[in-house]
Amino acid sequence: MRCPFCGHEDTQVKDSRPTEDNTAIRRRRYCAGCGGRFTTFERVQIRELTVIKKNGQRIPFDRDKLLRSIEIATRKRNVDPERIDRMVNGIVRQLESTGDTDIPSQMIGEHVMQALSNLDSVAYVRYASVYKNFHEVQDFQEFVKEVSGSEEADEQ
Repeated sequence: MRCPFCGHEDTQVKDSRPTEDNTAIRRRRYCAGCGGRFTTFERVQIRELTVIKKNGQRIPFDRDKLLRSIEIATRKRNVDPERIDRMVNGIVRQLESTGDTDIPSQMIGEHVMQALSNLDSVAYVRYASVYKNFHEVQDFQEFVKEVSGSEEADEQ
């Protein structure tokens, strides 16, 4: 593993342990070149996923991009980062378990919307505003009415 600080190619693992949800291995590393310490995470990847965008473009699936989009939606909300990471792990496992390596971007968006609706309603609306491409205030109002209506029905 190359050191992120000095680029030295010989780093040593000082400690390894599973993450809380046992989906990754957390490794503390030490660089013999500069003395820097850093953490890496090792995850199981069942298969290489390819995202098929709406315009037909095919790009490799990027877990970090998925995580960033969810972090943007949950910014300044009282949501534990560990819950977000578990949510992303769950979404990735669902995508990998479809058996198909080509995943439509709409499918990813629907999984995220479902997960966010259970996590935080404000983050859910934020994500939906981008995912559903809201243009007008009325778009927000209609969506919030739908969400509020379904929550009231769930409570009864």
